[in-house]
Amino acid sequence: MTLPALLFLSSLPLAVAAQGPKAAAAEVRRYGIEVAGIRVGTMTATRQAPVGADVTYSLVSDVKVNFLFYHLKIYYRVVNHFHNGQLLLSTVEAHTNQGDFASKAEWKGDHYDIVADQYKHHYRATETQPIRYAVTNMFFSEPPAGQARAFAEYFGDYFALSREKPGTWHAVRDGREDEYQYTNGELVTIVKKNPLKNFIIRLEK
Repeated sequence: MTLPALLFLSSLPLAVAAQGPKAAAAEVRRYGIEVAGIRVGTMTATRQAPVGADVTYSLVSDVKVNFLFYHLKIYYRVVNHFHNGQLLLSTVEAHTNQGDFASKAEWKGDHYDIVADQYKHHYRATETQPIRYAVTNMFFSEPPAGQARAFAEYFGDYFALSREKPGTWHAVRDGREDEYQYTNGELVTIVKKNPLKNFIIRLEK
């Protein structure tokens, strides 16, 4: 064996040791989306392993519906960055059969600049109160008792939260209502109520 090869092999344990312990894995929740019992898409929620005081959540939804005269295509991705439990930056990108849209909420040191430009929804606001709970949080544990609202990243404002019974929460905003169902603290079903047909989002094991 040549000297360069021996030097390379002898350095391997040091190289492995230098990498340190393996990083903690992200938490991932995968859901199927149904309309009238037919699977029409997927939703994936991810919570990255904390890095110090920083935690990042993401939510990706991909839906395609073709029922007679009802056609819907939506892909959207939410990314929320928290530091010490406070939301610092939320971004939403949406690609639909009606066009491309975006929302953003960013902490500027003493307030948030919020801009939401979505389909038939345009909203701008300044929020001075720190945001500590958002819709993405709801995918990883049941809301704590007394949690009255969740930041709705897509709209740039809030869902009002209420618990109907143990394990069942309602999120209401401007006539829109979603129902979140938990079993042993795990989000298993979301019912997005729609005048035509409800969207049912079920946890996939």
